[in-house]
Amino acid sequence: MLNAMMPDTGDNDMSAMLNNKDLFRQSAFIDGKWVETKDRINVTNPADGAVLGTIPACGAAETEAAIMAADKAFAGWAASLPAERARILRRWADLMLENKEDLALIMTLEQGKPINESRGEIDYAAAFFEWFGEEAKRTYGDTIPPHLPHAKMIVTRHPVGVTAAITPWNFPSAMITRKAGAALAAGCTMVVRPASETPYSALALAVLAEQAGVPAGVFSVVTGDPHLIGGALTESPIVRKITFTGSTRVGRILLAQSAETVKKMSMELGGHAPFIVFEDADLDKAVTGAIGAKFATTGQDCLAANRIYVHESVYDDFAAKYTAATQALKMANGLDEEADLGPLMSEAAIEKCESHVTDALEKGARLLTGGKKHALGGLFYEPTVLGDVSPDMAIYHEETFGPVAPLVRFSNERDVVRAANDTIYGLAAYVYSNDIARCHRVSDSLDYGMIGVNTPKFTGAPIPFGGFKQSGLGREGSRHGMDDYMELKYVCLGNLDAGLSS
Repeated sequence: MLNAMMPDTGDNDMSAMLNNKDLFRQSAFIDGKWVETKDRINVTNPADGAVLGTIPACGAAETEAAIMAADKAFAGWAASLPAERARILRRWADLMLENKEDLALIMTLEQGKPINESRGEIDYAAAFFEWFGEEAKRTYGDTIPPHLPHAKMIVTRHPVGVTAAITPWNFPSAMITRKAGAALAAGCTMVVRPASETPYSALALAVLAEQAGVPAGVFSVVTGDPHLIGGALTESPIVRKITFTGSTRVGRILLAQSAETVKKMSMELGGHAPFIVFEDADLDKAVTGAIGAKFATTGQDCLAANRIYVHESVYDDFAAKYTAATQALKMANGLDEEADLGPLMSEAAIEKCESHVTDALEKGARLLTGGKKHALGGLFYEPTVLGDVSPDMAIYHEETFGPVAPLVRFSNERDVVRAANDTIYGLAAYVYSNDIARCHRVSDSLDYGMIGVNTPKFTGAPIPFGGFKQSGLGREGSRHGMDDYMELKYVCLGNLDAGLSS
């Protein structure tokens, strides 16, 4: 049974740190109401383990209520003018930027990432609302030259219906806005299940959604048990599309569970990004790029460079420079303005780093720096560089999702491309070379959805984010980002000559 409550702004230290205390909510948001449950889930700060607050342990009943509210709201939202949806999304983006410092603080407290990274994520996240608001006005159809006499053939685009988003903890704001922006712009309604580790960023977005004028039921946030909530979303015939960002393993489960109702699915799954440094690359730029590509979000990023291939002729120089740059990184509580890296999210993440490092060293890798828990203790793991990593090591094949950088030697272009493609993943890859022909040739040969050439930064609202193979389905962002939230309707108008006189 749902229990609609007055907004719970809390009265703890986290709330006290915010300028806009209204942004800190410890209730689910369903059908425009702040909702409680009897059972609660603790939310902790990964930097020190302190309890930040609690959230409702919602299950199937609360999820069903959110689905029904989204279904009820759908017709009115879908019928609204695109310009009106655009106005609301733009206002939502503006509110995010007006509250940027508070939103970044909430993110750092619950996720652990350095505060400057959190500020950057809020800018990035808000951009999706602005972008998709404008795209709402451009959901054009087609008129097809007829193949039948006296006929007119028209194709129009229509919102798919009620949608659901299951989002991860590593980018707790951007992964919601990239999905919700497209869904709402298309005229769909959305139910969001945020990660239990980072729910407060999602709930703060719900506060701002209400202020921006998003109608009740159009955007709901259901916190709690991932199995119960996910099961209710995948089994519901009302939910016509699910979007998920997370592991390939969970993605497979969601696909199987959604088969019975034949839903649209878009997924951004695991990554195992190769970072290739050719002999003609600018080594200093390659080192800087590889630092960013590996250690952003403390390595907890599906785009993180997980295999750094370096041509044998420049390997030693690169390894020395890269190790020195890694040692210069500052690991600290994310609230430290000078922090480059923060804590990992869980003890399991620490254990995976330790396992990969131990396995690699036992099989002949060289430890160039790091390799153990940081002196800060807790969930802090030293930024680590492993030299001479080879294909028989676990880290060569598995996504670490932590601050461990493996360096691999290669001798020629053909072999490194073959090695880079030898994985079930195909999300992102990086290429560093000053030979423009090689850059084009290698980019065309890599089986990845996104390639960064001489840059570690390539994401943003205008680009189609997504991967090949088991790294996902569909694309998010860009003009393509609304495709999975819309259906094509074809109408053939026949006998158009019937009223014409001879």
